[in-house]
Amino acid sequence: MLVAEGAVEIRVLSRQGKSIRDIARMLKVSRNTVRRYVRSEGLPRYEREARPSKLDQYKQYIAERVKAAAPEWIPATVLLRELRTLGYPGGVSILKDHLATLKPVALPEPLIRFETEPGRQMQADFATLRRGKDRLAVFIATLGWSRTTYVEFVTDERMETLLGCHERAFYFFGGIPREVLYDNMRTVVTDRDRYGPGLHRYNRTFLDFAHHHGFVPRLCQPYRPRTKGKVERFIRYLRASFYVPLASQLSPEGLKVDRDTANARVGTWLREVANARVHATTGEVPAARLEHERERLQSIPAPWPGAIPAAPSKRPAPLPRGYQHPLRVYEELITAVEAG
Repeated sequence: MLVAEGAVEIRVLSRQGKSIRDIARMLKVSRNTVRRYVRSEGLPRYEREARPSKLDQYKQYIAERVKAAAPEWIPATVLLRELRTLGYPGGVSILKDHLATLKPVALPEPLIRFETEPGRQMQADFATLRRGKDRLAVFIATLGWSRTTYVEFVTDERMETLLGCHERAFYFFGGIPREVLYDNMRTVVTDRDRYGPGLHRYNRTFLDFAHHHGFVPRLCQPYRPRTKGKVERFIRYLRASFYVPLASQLSPEGLKVDRDTANARVGTWLREVANARVHATTGEVPAARLEHERERLQSIPAPWPGAIPAAPSKRPAPLPRGYQHPLRVYEELITAVEAG
């Protein structure tokens, strides 16, 4: 039997006008072989003779055990022990191969795009680009309707950094959406579902900031990053289209991308590339759609007057050497207090 490529070549040569004799001579096969493949359709199939398996007489038992356990699953090692008691002489590999044919195929969860009207939602998140002493992260905010995106590189994700990024993003967009969607940022939420399903306890400082600016914070579903898929997809796009090319330009000179260098260049990239391209989902240019969405955004209020509480010190600072008073001073102080 010929391989598929040989059968195709026979038919192509026949369509080109070659005779059966010529094709047989060119390919060094018999004329009957040429005739068979010229007259037949489709590609040749290899049919291996079925050989009996050591597992054959136990397949009915296996099928019944799998059905009885559904929707749970019995490991092959457990079934192997059961089969051994029934006299099964084979190994676990053949059993695993057979079980793979019985296991239901998990269908991928359908991707449902959640679209919002202009001015309603912004999605925001931090993404870590480099860890260690020279840590580099990026804040990304994407408007849900226009897909216009603001990017700012940072070295930490503290509260003051988060709020500053928000303010600069609002100025970049020219307004404030009615809600902002987050993941489980600890600077945003302190206790998820604290007051019931979907009722979270937010960081008080952040909540005051949101109230001042007129937007409602929302949380995406836990372990479901696709809930805020617009910004998640942009993170991948940013890495491939901006960060990696920039890093590869600097690395031959022994340099790394730092916050200042990245921020000095990302504005041009946003203006000329990211927000100027035709978006794959909307089929329109984000910057052009922003002109319409901006009309639906809320106006930017006066600067937030709040203060960010200082983080409590983990341990009290030690007293400087020589600061301890003589014991007599403490005794006089205690006597004075008791007398008063």
